[in-house]
Amino acid sequence: MLGQITTNISAAGGDIGAIDIVSAGRNSMVRDITINARDDSHAEILKEAVSSVEGVIIVNVSDQVFLRHLGGKIEMQSKTPIKTRNDMSLIYTPGVARVSKAIHDQPESVWNLTSKGNTVAIVTDGSAVLGLGDIGPAAALPVMEGKAQLLKELVGVDAWPIVLDTHDTTKIVDTIKLLSHGFGAINLEDISAPRCFEIEHRLHKELSIPVFHDDQHGTAIVVLAALYNAVKVVNKELPDLKVVLVGVGAAGVATTKLLIRAGVKNIVGVDREGILDRQKDYGNNEVWKEYSEITNPNNISGH
Repeated sequence: MLGQITTNISAAGGDIGAIDIVSAGRNSMVRDITINARDDSHAEILKEAVSSVEGVIIVNVSDQVFLRHLGGKIEMQSKTPIKTRNDMSLIYTPGVARVSKAIHDQPESVWNLTSKGNTVAIVTDGSAVLGLGDIGPAAALPVMEGKAQLLKELVGVDAWPIVLDTHDTTKIVDTIKLLSHGFGAINLEDISAPRCFEIEHRLHKELSIPVFHDDQHGTAIVVLAALYNAVKVVNKELPDLKVVLVGVGAAGVATTKLLIRAGVKNIVGVDREGILDRQKDYGNNEVWKEYSEITNPNNISGH
């Protein structure tokens, strides 16, 4: 029977990773078979291929992606053990009162006496999540957890997802300001344009901690890094390049501004209106209007 199962899996294009015996009896055997599928529809085809074998009963089908997300991907951990009453008195009352008073007397000491200096808030309203669009705050939470996990694993920074159930720019700004005292930086994530520009701009003006919009600045940094390597390969300098940027949204605008600061002089942006030039009327789209004024030095037009 196992031979027929593996034959069917192979015929359906499946890649068997492991076969483990879970339990065995006189008349039956339970096996755990790990199969790599291309996508959800392929997984269904593989399931049918296995169930079509006479005598086979599929007990359960698990998705590795969903298994990784059960219970969430992040947690809070204590840095100091609490095993005795003395430990309790040091980390909480009455000892903690002395630390709070010290911060009150010297506000800057909050960076050394709390976790603030290594803690980032990842804030989204779920309006522009990956390739999913406006899926709301709850559905955006797994993505924010993943970002928090990357920051912890790659650079040792503690990050916490904050998902806001509003698209109102002022409410988002005000909420972040109210929460900001507990964080050393704000990472804006997956907020749709053009609101993301105003939110970032206002927070930069009104907060004393760094504000980073991942979709803008993260993308821009990666593009510039790739461009630095590319000009080395072709033996050119950044001012010599003519750059065409397709898609003048949050990432496109930030990338353009960073490339200009790096020395690129000729950038032409293209979006659904065609080439962004200084003759077009962009209505209330102040972002495109500003973009057309800082790019396209020869003011070319077209679709």
